[in-house]
Amino acid sequence: MRTIKVIFGSLFLSVFLIAGINSANAQNQKYAYVDTEYILDNIPEFQDAQDELDELSKNWQKEIEASYTLVSDLYKKYQAESVLLPEDVKKKREDEIVKKEQEVKELQRKYFGPEGDLFQKRQELVKPIQEKVYNAIETIAATRNYAFVFDKAGGMTLLYTNPEFDISDDVLDEVGNVMQTVKRDQRARGEK
Repeated sequence: MRTIKVIFGSLFLSVFLIAGINSANAQNQKYAYVDTEYILDNIPEFQDAQDELDELSKNWQKEIEASYTLVSDLYKKYQAESVLLPEDVKKKREDEIVKKEQEVKELQRKYFGPEGDLFQKRQELVKPIQEKVYNAIETIAATRNYAFVFDKAGGMTLLYTNPEFDISDDVLDEVGNVMQTVKRDQRARGEK
């Protein structure tokens, strides 16, 4: 989950730095920041998506571990019986074990590879939420004439932040226009 938030934060930083450079010529530059970790933590739909991804990941990991255990058992059985087996049967069993191991590795790539099922499911569940948050930030930045909006949850280090310029709650309110968010008076910030 932290990885998604860091990637998400880095994406925001890049987009808003580029957008901000274009408007940096304005006399009255204004800056704000958001905490995307806090924002996402207060969107129940995001938490539901994370829970679903975690459950899928656990189930797929169990399946892969069970398959590796099967391969290991086949190998142990082969080792125990290999002394008594003729060469052609040994070769057949070895090939069978290698094939099973390759199938498990392929299954692992299918589930957890760079374009695997978990990545695809994450895109399906999380990307629409991220787009809504991005659109809310963009709307607020344009409305209030912010030259830059930084993400304090991202990889960038902010040594000092004045809470007056934190628009995270405003973003949550804006996102609340299109999806459910935690009500402002019920939001809790994590320890930082």
